[in-house]
Amino acid sequence: MSNAGNLKELFSSLVFNERVMKERLPKETYKSLKKTISEGSNLDLETANVVANVMKDWAIEKGATHFTHWFQPMTGITAEKHDSFISPTGDGSIIMEFSGKELIKGEPDASSFPSGGLRATFEARGYTAWDPTSYAFVKEGSLFIPTAFCSYGGEALDKKTPLLRSMEALNTQALRILKLFGSTAKRVYATVGSEQEYFLVEEADFKKREDLLLTGRTLFGAKPPKGQELEDHYFGTIKPNVMEYMKDLDKELWSLGISAKTEHNEVAPSQHELAPIFSAANLAVDQNQLTMDVMRKVAKKHKLVCLLHEKPFAGINGSGKHNNWAIATDTGENLLEPGKTPESNPRFLLFLAAIIKAVNEYQDLLRVSAASAANDHRLGANEAPPAIISVYLGSELTNVLESIEASKDYTSKAQEKMKSNVSFIPEFIKDNTDRNRTSPFAFTGNKFEFRMLGSSQSISGPNFVLNTIVAEELRQFADVLEKAKDFEKTIAEIIRKVVKENKQIIFNGNNYSDEWTAEAKRRGLLNLKNTVEALPYFVSQKNIDLFTAHGILTEKEVHSRHEILLEGYWKVINIEALTTLDIAKKQIIPAVYKYLDVVAESTLRRQKLGLNVETDIDALAKLSAQKDALQSAVAKLDKAIAKAKGIDDTSEKSNFYSKTVIDAMSAVRTAADDLETVVSVEYWPFPTYSDILFRI
Repeated sequence: MSNAGNLKELFSSLVFNERVMKERLPKETYKSLKKTISEGSNLDLETANVVANVMKDWAIEKGATHFTHWFQPMTGITAEKHDSFISPTGDGSIIMEFSGKELIKGEPDASSFPSGGLRATFEARGYTAWDPTSYAFVKEGSLFIPTAFCSYGGEALDKKTPLLRSMEALNTQALRILKLFGSTAKRVYATVGSEQEYFLVEEADFKKREDLLLTGRTLFGAKPPKGQELEDHYFGTIKPNVMEYMKDLDKELWSLGISAKTEHNEVAPSQHELAPIFSAANLAVDQNQLTMDVMRKVAKKHKLVCLLHEKPFAGINGSGKHNNWAIATDTGENLLEPGKTPESNPRFLLFLAAIIKAVNEYQDLLRVSAASAANDHRLGANEAPPAIISVYLGSELTNVLESIEASKDYTSKAQEKMKSNVSFIPEFIKDNTDRNRTSPFAFTGNKFEFRMLGSSQSISGPNFVLNTIVAEELRQFADVLEKAKDFEKTIAEIIRKVVKENKQIIFNGNNYSDEWTAEAKRRGLLNLKNTVEALPYFVSQKNIDLFTAHGILTEKEVHSRHEILLEGYWKVINIEALTTLDIAKKQIIPAVYKYLDVVAESTLRRQKLGLNVETDIDALAKLSAQKDALQSAVAKLDKAIAKAKGIDDTSEKSNFYSKTVIDAMSAVRTAADDLETVVSVEYWPFPTYSDILFRI
């Protein structure tokens, strides 16, 4: 069989998808389940029992012996508890059973997951509920059933539930708009394609670095002689061992129905990217979580480690995710497709206006959705968008909106051909608009690319925020349009008003420039430089009202998530600070003492021989002073951590960590990195940046 044939058989071979359901389920059961998936109707227990039995038989054929409800707690990673299919019989043998009740509901312990005060330690009961809109799959001998996770009281304790609620809100409000345009669509949903950046390093080097082991990033490391300045890694030839990894990764992902499409070297040495084809937001979120897990596991098979931290190495680019977001219908339409003449496409312009208004009014929420201790290291540097939210539309769409604002007719410019002036290279139509890689929220033809996300984070948060804020603006538009006497005139008035009142969020220039920072301030845009500055906005009354109005989160759930985010922030910094101390005290300082002894003994021997040791003594004195500077910095960090422990208020504690503790950590690193440049390599206790970044 051809490779293409093998690939067709491989793709989704471990997924209980619609094709498998249609083949295996009784006709009426399939119809009932399909209705549940497409319309959100309830699934009765009788139907669930049939689905569970068929799903179990299929999973056993694929080698499964267990099942697990797979969910996404507020830790940001996935969770699972495995139960076998076996059920004892009276004669001492077993049968393989799986009921509809087991499919629909699980009861994991909810007390040990972050709850932000929603649950006390002694209140252990929690529930996982099957999400039939995301396909079950088999992995490593278990049937994985995607689920939502809530407390005994019904409060959402996971990343998935708000996303599902936001998709319902977007569907409800978008359908109101589409109905006015005469659309026959019955369902509207967000689509997402999430590009994933990552680093690969040798497992042997990784194991020698306590900072990588415990925190996912290097807390020490002097700048190597070569970094990314030659720009020779980006899109460069993929090395054989990395290519083998990518091939195995593709196969694993394809078998799980994940449409891994694009792979290439990224800007920094040892950095790479994987991009899938877009899918419905709920499925895209699940698949991205699964992708990150598979990336790590496949790396181990190749004696590599996949680093997903946002900034594993100082001085070179960190890693993010590009969240490509659009709105689609069950009739196959992309509502963000402008067509050849966007100026005469009122439906597109209305949805575009809703997004522009949403981003401007809720720029704080979008910033919060990408906030984390890890992402603070990259946002604002010349490798990722700044902390200032703005929208890039390109010259053509900007001109269209400006003409609407001015009530003038717009004449689109003729499409140009791209000419290479080489006779045998074919000409092709040039896009009317360039791309802008510095923009945090850029229109890229028929979708928006939200570029602020960190590489390790769940994409659920940014997408439930996007869905919700756009749903709110569509609600406002629908309220007006449903009462309009002149539909077309009212649309034009809405768009004109939106452009006039929200054009400050549109920026097509260089987001990295100092001039833009000053200009953004003049425009009144927020510049929330770090997580601690951003998080208070999450619990502003405006945002609480938004979430509660659309049934996304209750006020109690909003506050609990704020508490979880704050607590998660300072805990990450605390682990990094303690690791910094541990490495400095137990590895670096002892290594420097050993090297000092060697240099001192050498100097003494040379002095006894009557040789000139003036430069040796100077070097020894300088080395000793550098060692003293490191020890002084370590003592200050020790005190800062001790003081932080005594702070009870979560906000105050997070503020202290963001300023005092991080500054103290930076001082330790600076002193240690200075020493790395002078201590002989045979005495330095762990692999350097040069060792790690250019090994593979």
